[in-house]
Formats: sequence, structure tokens, C-alpha cells
Amino acid sequence: MLAPNPGIMTLDGTNTWILREPGSGRSIVVDPGPLDDGHLDAVAAVAGEVDAVVVTHHHYDHTEAARSFAERMGCGVRGLDPEQCWRADPLADGEVLSVGGLDVEVLTTPGHTTDSISLLVEADGALLTGDMVLGRGTTVIVHPDGDLGSYFDSIARMRALVTSGRVASLWPAHGPVLPDAAGVLDHYVVHRRDRLAQVEAALPRLGLSPTDLPPDVAEHPTLPRQVVEVVYADVDSSLWDAAESSVRAQLAYLARR
Repeated sequence: MLAPNPGIMTLDGTNTWILREPGSGRSIVVDPGPLDDGHLDAVAAVAGEVDAVVVTHHHYDHTEAARSFAERMGCGVRGLDPEQCWRADPLADGEVLSVGGLDVEVLTTPGHTTDSISLLVEADGALLTGDMVLGRGTTVIVHPDGDLGSYFDSIARMRALVTSGRVASLWPAHGPVLPDAAGVLDHYVVHRRDRLAQVEAALPRLGLSPTDLPPDVAEHPTLPRQVVEVVYADVDSSLWDAAESSVRAQLAYLARR
């Protein structure tokens, strides 16, 4: 169910996923999104009995309505971060949520944020990716909450699910379903490695050695924006603030190498 909150960062809006075994009256609702009565009424109309509201990470466009919708449906809210939970325990890596004959496996996939999770619906060969993979474009790694090293590890974990035959398609929190999981994940890695190389190549032009960065380089007051102006010159400037968050994460990654 598409929430009516389109924007630069949310694409068409937030995808609220209702996971339910065919023929069952029970479901899990993932990322109820914004506090919009029309959207929440539509979700409630088809969700049936909701066992739990699950949030893929703490960003407001996913969680704003979580508690109020859970109260309405008589269930709890679950996420990896205990602060996002209400009347329910935090999720755990490898935990299987079983509802009405459907099994959904929780995978911790940090990178976009520390508390990002993905949900494996193996019966459909599908992986709900939250904001780790988007239906169009690539995601932002929000420094310091997001981390590029963790991001690479999480994408590799997703890719392994494809290789093992457990995942064929990706169901993102923004944008359309992606039927070619392998191709998208491979593109994500190549794109991020290319951007990282561009950031590294820009540093000498700005008076810094890529092999001798100070540990706190990501917190520099002006350098990340200078790098954005070089590396993201082909990107609309309205996206430069988001790009700066990613550049800070890239600089932190380079400083740790």
C-alpha cells in the first residue's frame, strides 16, 4: 500500500507492506509510514487481524504512524532498536515471525542506518529491503548512523541469499518491486565502489592524501561539501545535502582502511 508522502528522498512514497498467507485473516504490517488517516484506513481494511507492526528502521517516513496504528489494531510495534518498540520485544537476527501459516525471517542489514533490517519471505523468494535497496536509484548512507563498511557487508549478505536460491526479487520501502535481485545488488556494489573511487580521487585536488586521512575527517566542517561539489557535479544540487551524508560515510570508511 503506497503512502501519500512522495518526495526527493521517498520517491513515490513509503511502501507499507502487508504480509499475509493467502486465505489467512492474520497479517504483519511493515512500515505503516506517515500519520495519514486515508492511508491507514486503507491498510486496516485489508490487513485483517494484525499480529505485529514491524519497522525496518527508525526514519520518520517509516515509523510516524507505527504506535497509533498498533494501538488501533490491538498489537505491538517491533523493530531492531528497542526505542522503536511498543508493547513488544525488539527483533533479533534470524528470528522467524510466524503468522497464519506464513514465515518471515528477520535479517539485520545495517548500513543505511545502524538499526536497518530486511525481511525474508522465502515462500515468495522475496526480500523486503527497507531503505537498504530502493526501487529506483541508490540509497543514502546517513553518517554517522549509517556506515559504509556495514553497508558492503549487508549487501553481500543479501547477495548470498540470491546465490543460495532463497531470494529472487527485492521489495523495497520506496519505489517498485525489483525482479532481478542479483543484477540490482551487483549494480549497488559497483556504483558504491565507483563513487568511493571518485571521492578518493578528489582528495588530492583538495589538498589531502587518500592514504593519510585523520580519523575525524568525516567531521570536517567544509571538506565533505567540497568533495560533493567535485564528485556529484552531475547530480541535481537539491540532492547535495543527502550526498554530503554519504560522502561523510565514505570519508570515514577511507580513514579506517
